[in-house]
Amino acid sequence: MNNSGERIFLEVYDPLRIAGMTRRRTGETRIGERVQTIPWQQTDNWAAVIADMPGRYVLLGIPEDIGVRANMGRGGAYSAWIPALNTLLNTQSNKTFTGEEVIVLGHLHCDVLMEEMKALDIAIPEHLQKARSLVEEIDRCLFPVIETLIRAGKEVIVIGGGHNNAYGILRGLSIAMQQQGIAEVGCINCDAHSDLRPLEGRHSGNAFSYALHEGYLQKYAMIGLHEMFNMDSVLEKIDGDERLDATWFEDIFIRETISLKDATEQALHFTKGMPVGLELDLDTVQNIPSSAKTSSGISTIEARRLVHQIALKANVKYFHLAEAAPVLSHIKTDLKTGKLMAYLITDYIKARNQFNQL
Repeated sequence: MNNSGERIFLEVYDPLRIAGMTRRRTGETRIGERVQTIPWQQTDNWAAVIADMPGRYVLLGIPEDIGVRANMGRGGAYSAWIPALNTLLNTQSNKTFTGEEVIVLGHLHCDVLMEEMKALDIAIPEHLQKARSLVEEIDRCLFPVIETLIRAGKEVIVIGGGHNNAYGILRGLSIAMQQQGIAEVGCINCDAHSDLRPLEGRHSGNAFSYALHEGYLQKYAMIGLHEMFNMDSVLEKIDGDERLDATWFEDIFIRETISLKDATEQALHFTKGMPVGLELDLDTVQNIPSSAKTSSGISTIEARRLVHQIALKANVKYFHLAEAAPVLSHIKTDLKTGKLMAYLITDYIKARNQFNQL
């Protein structure tokens, strides 16, 4: 825990915290018993320590929904991190996935900003602008963490928060790649929405607009956008900008002019040869509680297959699960959303392990 009085900071987890979240059972081994953490004596020096740790995949939570609310959307994305982590830690460790390659770093502590957000009425223009300035604070805290992890040779798995966080992640990735002499970064996003809204102050709907505008993203491929949930100006932008490529949900599932597999291959081809980020907005998965829950989306199996296919074939540097909101479930204790995220995380790591052995 950070006691410096900072408004937002990285809260680093130690072994005792993970042990407290792991339910042990005689004769079984849980992933929580195998993951790595920063030793409690060195949490303040995590950046230096993590570079020498053997684990390749780093888990980072962002429990906030400020970016969604600043986009005048429905909150709840703050609630994804703990269910995802808890479910993952209590999954079986076995020969298909031991968990030993995973480092649980911790989460961005956004409580102060979240409390400030609660006091804002976004119907008031000054309050809306204040909310968007809070998103900028998250950006400034997030990107150096991502940069440090990528420079250390790690792949980052980010869970929770609004899709506003894609900007901070891409900024950190791009800076780390530039330090290695790599100028171009790509991104593949499976989402109902393009998140290419105007540069009107930071929020969950314009992460990729800002990343493109500021030079942190050179090629952006979108899979399965929904025609009726993207503005006409965005459709024109996609058609007229060579940095953008998109396939549409209606073409895949309604008109059936392209398969989901081929749409994924198109995105892979568009970003071929460059380090990429893999983004999955949970509002594209049918009936999963999220900031923009859909009754018409891809299935959980299709989501898992898509993650596997991209992680297996692309030079992925991070995986971001955005906008899941288990708290919005009508079920008092929503276990299925955390379980789906745990499936997606293990699918990703298994495919990446295979990729790295090729």
